[in-house]
Amino acid sequence: MRYSLLVFDWDGTLIDSADAIVRCIQSACRDLGLPVPDDARASHVNRSGSWQDALAYAVPGLPSADYGRIVGATRFHFLARDAAIPLFPGAAAMLAGLRRRGHVLAIATGKSRAGLARALDSTGLRPLFVASRCADQCAPKPAPDMLLELMAELGTSEANTLMIGDTVHDLQMAAHAGVPAVAVSTRARQGRPGRAHAARLPGQHR
Repeated sequence: MRYSLLVFDWDGTLIDSADAIVRCIQSACRDLGLPVPDDARASHVNRSGSWQDALAYAVPGLPSADYGRIVGATRFHFLARDAAIPLFPGAAAMLAGLRRRGHVLAIATGKSRAGLARALDSTGLRPLFVASRCADQCAPKPAPDMLLELMAELGTSEANTLMIGDTVHDLQMAAHAGVPAVAVSTRARQGRPGRAHAARLPGQHR
């Protein structure tokens, strides 16, 4: 077993939330009387490292003072959908199989602690993960803090840890932490879920 600790991103990696996020941004803009971005612009949040960058692209010319209003309205709509957002097909069985093989599973996500708790409960996956780090606990991706803290908590090294995610920010976080990474191609990225590609950035171990 090459990697004892497997760290998963959540949205877009295990759960098929990309379309829900797009619809929630569009609904938030509609609620606030702002220009409603098309799908292509609204989906930029699924590739961006921050809400501010995503909203600046989705609603060009939006005053920075309005970012908080859109984030709040988007969160309202997302919470209404949260429990119904599905896992990618086969994700639960895959995670259970990894646990049976003896891997330790953890999560590093841009979700809040409360948001991840709801998601783990609604999907029934909570028993499979031994630790997690969220964006409101430590520095967000691509900073290495989430991975560094998880490795310290679980007593493992960079060489025995693998990061699995679907964005460049997941890969950059892994590179900054000196951890190998696998990029998963899902509908949010390539239109074909479930295809995984090994990825290595400068500074990463093989």
